[in-house]
Amino acid sequence: MTKQEQTFEAALERLEQIVAQLETGDVPLEEAMTLYEEGVRLSALCQTKLSAAEKKMDEILELDGTLREKGGSS
Repeated sequence: MTKQEQTFEAALERLEQIVAQLETGDVPLEEAMTLYEEGVRLSALCQTKLSAAEKKMDEILELDGTLREKGGSS
C-alpha cells in the first residue's frame, strides 16, 4: 500500500507514532529529519482526506435539503 492509498485512520496512527518518537528527543538528527518529512506528508494526506470528506458531507446535506424541500416533509 502506497502512502497515497493509506486510509485516514492509518495515516493518522502513523503520524501519532512519529510525533511520539520525535517528542522523546532520543532520535538521531538524520532520522528525526526523515521522520519529520514523513510526518509532513502524512499531515497533508490527512488534511486532503478530511477536506474531501467535508465536501462529500456538504453535498449529502445539500441533497438532503433539496429532497426535503421537494417532499415537503421535515
